[in-house]
Amino acid sequence: MNQDILIRKDGRAGRITLNRPQALNALTYEMCLAIEAALIQWQDDTEVALLIIDASGDRAFCSGGDIADMYASGTAGDWDYGRRFWRDEYRMNARLFEFPKPVVSFLQGFTMGGGVGVGCHGSHRIVDSSAQIAMPECGIGLLPDVGGSLILARAPGRLGEYLGVTGRRMGPADAILAGFADYYIDRADWEQLKTRLAATGDYTLVDAAASIPPAGQLAALTPLIDAYFGGETWADVLNALTHPRGPQDADFCAETLKLIGRNSPLAMACHIEVAHRVRANDTIRGALRQEYRFTHRAMEHSDFLEGIRAAIIDKDRKPRWRHAAIDAVTGGDVLKMTMPLGADELTLD
Repeated sequence: MNQDILIRKDGRAGRITLNRPQALNALTYEMCLAIEAALIQWQDDTEVALLIIDASGDRAFCSGGDIADMYASGTAGDWDYGRRFWRDEYRMNARLFEFPKPVVSFLQGFTMGGGVGVGCHGSHRIVDSSAQIAMPECGIGLLPDVGGSLILARAPGRLGEYLGVTGRRMGPADAILAGFADYYIDRADWEQLKTRLAATGDYTLVDAAASIPPAGQLAALTPLIDAYFGGETWADVLNALTHPRGPQDADFCAETLKLIGRNSPLAMACHIEVAHRVRANDTIRGALRQEYRFTHRAMEHSDFLEGIRAAIIDKDRKPRWRHAAIDAVTGGDVLKMTMPLGADELTLD
C-alpha cells in the first residue's frame, strides 16, 4: 500500500488522507491516480454515503504538486511525462468536482496549487484559523490550474483575476469570500466531527458545527480590485495599475505591482485571458480544457521550467523570464499558449 496516501472505508464514509507531512503533503502522480481509483470505486458503493478528505500534520493540507520529476524530465527534453501527469490529474479533478455524493474536506495550513484541486472541489470545504489558501502558479511560470481557474472565475467581481496574478494567500474569511471554502470550524472540533460523519453519513452535521470566521481583508479591497482588474487584457490591467485614479488608490496600485513584479509576465497575461474564457463557459470540463492548452505547452514554450529552477531547484529566487518586462507580453504570445490543441486537446473520458 502507498503510505503517501491512506484510502479506506470508515463506517458510512470513504476516507482519503494525504500522508506526506514531511513534504507538506505535496501531491505525487501516484497519489493522483490513487484518488481517482477511490472515486471510481465509491461512486456507486451504497455503503459510502459521503467522502472525507483530510491530511496528516498541522502545517499543510497540501502545498501543491510534487514537481521535481517534471523538472527532471522537462530539462531532459521529455515533454510527455508532464503532459501525462496533467492529463491524469485534471481527469481526477473533474471526477472529484462531479462526484455524486457529499465531499467534506478539512483544509488546515497551506492549501495551494494541486492541493486546491483535491481540497477545494468538494461540496463541504472546511477551514480553520490556520488556513492559507492560494493559487501561486504564476510565480513559477504556470497559470492557476487543476480547475482553480473555475473557482477564480466564479469569485465575486474581478477577485479571480487579482488572486490569480498576485498569488495572494487567503485566510479563512477571504477563502470563503472567494469561493475556495464554505465553512469555518475550530480545529479542536475537527476530529469529533469526522468521527460523527463517518458513523452517521450525515453531511448536515457540518452546517451545525460551523461558526463565523475572524474578519478577512479582501472584502474591503473589492471595489479597488474591480476597478483595476476590469480590463479585457493584461495590457488593460497594467495600464490601469500604472495610472492610479487618485492618491487614495496609489498605495493599492503600488502594492499590487510589487506583488506581480516577481511573477512570470507570460503566465499572468495568459491567466487573465483564461479567466475570461472560463467565466463565459462556467464548467469544470471547460476550465480544465483551457488550462491544459497552456500546460501542454508549458515545458517547451513557457517560463515553467525556469520558474521551478529559481524557486525549487537552485532557490536563487532570480528567474530569467522570457519577457524582460511585465508589459512586454503581446496578444500573439498569449494566443500561442491558449489556442486549441487539435488532436492533443484534453479529453476527460
